[in-house]
Amino acid sequence: MAEQPPATRVYLPPDGGPREAGPGHVLQLVASGTARTRAAIANATGLSRPTVAQRLESLFAAGLVRESAETESSGGRPAKVLTFQASAAVVLCVDIGEARTRVAVADLVAGILAEEVVAVPVAAGPEALLRRVVATARALLDEPEVPHAPLAAVGVGLPAPVDFATGRPVGWSVMAGWDGYDVRAHLGGVFDVPVVVDNDVNLLTLAEHRTRWPDERHLFYVKAGTGIGSGIVSDGRVNRGALGAAGDIGHARLSGYGDPACRCGNAGCLEALAGGWALARDLSGDGSAGEIREARDVLTLVRRGNDDAVRRLRDAGRTLGEAVAYATSLLNPRVIVIGGMLAATGDHLIAGVREVVYQRSLPLATRELTITTTQLDHHGGVIGAAYLAADSVLDPATVDRALARSDGETRTLRWVLA
Repeated sequence: MAEQPPATRVYLPPDGGPREAGPGHVLQLVASGTARTRAAIANATGLSRPTVAQRLESLFAAGLVRESAETESSGGRPAKVLTFQASAAVVLCVDIGEARTRVAVADLVAGILAEEVVAVPVAAGPEALLRRVVATARALLDEPEVPHAPLAAVGVGLPAPVDFATGRPVGWSVMAGWDGYDVRAHLGGVFDVPVVVDNDVNLLTLAEHRTRWPDERHLFYVKAGTGIGSGIVSDGRVNRGALGAAGDIGHARLSGYGDPACRCGNAGCLEALAGGWALARDLSGDGSAGEIREARDVLTLVRRGNDDAVRRLRDAGRTLGEAVAYATSLLNPRVIVIGGMLAATGDHLIAGVREVVYQRSLPLATRELTITTTQLDHHGGVIGAAYLAADSVLDPATVDRALARSDGETRTLRWVLA
């Protein structure tokens, strides 16, 4: 398996205002590394020492936190260090792509434990594809690398706009036959755990933010692959928009390029000019590069040094840069990350993006701007799905509700995450 960036802590989201410091909030303080001792929890929450002890006892019983042998000096008697148990449960991660789907099992800090690729296209339909996903997931959960811990949740990425509240794909996408399909109910009925579903680029954005830029509050992620999409981190959170369509720059129209037909039915879309499928179309049309059927063929040609493919990719970078320049002036991110298959071709694509963004964006918007390529390769989608799933079950309110239903007996993690 390719080396992954370290995932060592749970993310503590930006404070949305006053909230009761129940066991769930204490768990996040420990898991994020914000508070490592009982005294630190008391200082952070204002809770009394007996109340802190009560909160921790429920988390100890649930297997989510333990008090290690390590101690930390606090000016008096050394205090035992509290640690989050990332292996207390596992999450299932599903990154559905146009031609193939990556299925993985991860711990509660998005460390990938086992994974497999399913070669079933989305065109096969939801029943056929999800049937293979379920079979693959069950096999992965039995792998020796996966601890005998309960499955806590499922995170799913779809190559389509997603209504985050319902987990259903909505509007036009490459997922013909999936519009409105209840992915959450399908997988939840099989695994009997919470299922969260989001757009695939949002998950790539989430993974990039958490693993590489956790301290940046404003980030813009662009996926340049077969199609083109983007994700927005605003004030530390992924911004999905009103209906899940935020970041769909691939179908924004750019004038002055001849208005080629797009897969969505419109003309002149950014994706029809600079997407991987459009580059394959253009290279195949002139006949100089042989048989070109998809974006991966373009990638192969570029790596072989084909002059026409390199030239077209650089032009695509400049075209993409126009859309990114508009987004830069609108959103004022501190970091722009370019990912996707076309970003894996060296500097050809990103050089064009940088050139146009710095030329056309407002000077104030680019004063402290970093434009870079992703380091997450093909694991980004499942890492993002793992974070999404873990966040859903480790949310303070969710943990508090689960613990409040206890009958007072020793709690099991399966009960806590039910």
